Amino acid sequence: MPVPSRPDKDDLAACRALLRAGSKSFFAASVLLPPRVRENATVLYAFCRLADDAVDLSGAPEDAVATLSARLDGIYARSPIDHPVDRALSIVVQGHALPRVFFDALLDGLAWDAGGRTYRTLSELIDYSARVAGTVGALMTLLMGGRHPDVLARACDLGVAMQLTNIARDVGEDARAGRIYLPLDWLAEAGVDPAALLDAPAFDARLAGIVQRLLDEAARLYRRSEGGIAHLPVGCRPAIHAARLIYAEIGVGLAAHGYDSISRRTVVPRARKVALLAHAVVDSGFAAPGIGATALAEVQFLVDAVQATPAQGIPAQGTRGHAIGEALSPLDLDARMARVLDMFEKLARRAPAPRPVREVRRRSVRTSTIRGAGLPA
Repeated sequence: MPVPSRPDKDDLAACRALLRAGSKSFFAASVLLPPRVRENATVLYAFCRLADDAVDLSGAPEDAVATLSARLDGIYARSPIDHPVDRALSIVVQGHALPRVFFDALLDGLAWDAGGRTYRTLSELIDYSARVAGTVGALMTLLMGGRHPDVLARACDLGVAMQLTNIARDVGEDARAGRIYLPLDWLAEAGVDPAALLDAPAFDARLAGIVQRLLDEAARLYRRSEGGIAHLPVGCRPAIHAARLIYAEIGVGLAAHGYDSISRRTVVPRARKVALLAHAVVDSGFAAPGIGATALAEVQFLVDAVQATPAQGIPAQGTRGHAIGEALSPLDLDARMARVLDMFEKLARRAPAPRPVREVRRRSVRTSTIRGAGLPA
């Protein structure tokens, strides 16, 4: 039986409903993507949301991961369970030759978070970031038609950079929730006792230095990722470029406040977000540096998996990818950006007042998966 070219409209509606409820900013930002890419991205993000909730809300995370793995078995065997997300993802997986290893790696990241794993070195932290953010960024690139190894490596750079930014921003929030994501050897070098940080999180110059160090690494990866964005299809660049600019701006905000991510949480003001979105639209065809830098060792297995996965029926691409529909005119882009900004404004008006920190329950995998996947969340 031939595989349908696109998911059933009712299944797509169910995926959209799932994201409207829990990933409103992704839903808004996705307006900048071409329709078919937006449709497939919605399915991908819906599975990420579903998987995150299944593990995060389960009393037995290992069992939840095993169940999700079994669902992936059905998705890849073209016999998904009777669930709209599974049915839709099975069609997207087949239509875009998405390697199974990407989803297995994502589940690894969910399991690591559920188990409270800590990371001794920066390399170990990047291993984690590759799973919860690099995977989704590279999958998005495949949905956009990019399969060249250099383009995929740059997508992983962007995902990892976003995840490192999340971690730098949320040091205090994580510590109050009993979690440390900062490299333990960096803490030891700075003379910071992890147990003391968890017991009574307090900002000082030592932590400022660690946060700055992590943001410096993220900035290096943001710079590397720029070339990859320039090699995406033209209609896809504004959304991804906007995400890169907005996330990098979090680091700018942290620096402006002395890298204090213990006593405050840095956000990008709406006015600045507006300016960055406008810049992303205007500069979406920018001439960027080359993309031939060696992939991070921790993400090489993802790049290799794509090259080993047959992609029958998908046109071969060079580093420039292939066009997905017609390029948007400046008026089209302006109209889409206006819709995005209007949606962000509505979300801001509806947002509830922040709860006291002690009441905030850490949703680390959700943050990683949704915010680190190539679109602002």
